[in-house]
Amino acid sequence: MTPPEFDRRMLEALICPQSQSTLDYDAEWQELISKQANLAYPIRDGIPVMLVDEARRLDP
Repeated sequence: MTPPEFDRRMLEALICPQSQSTLDYDAEWQELISKQANLAYPIRDGIPVMLVDEARRLDP
């Protein structure tokens, strides 16, 4: 059974909790990317985890 997919329409409503900036969707890694905060928020079972503590720091 495949996990539920992320609904891309959610991008219109979601912002980075740290920088308050817009997010980009990375379908391959199943993450939401905040370029301003340099963070990648995971998407688990189709649900974005918008917690800074759960985010992965991106290489500069």
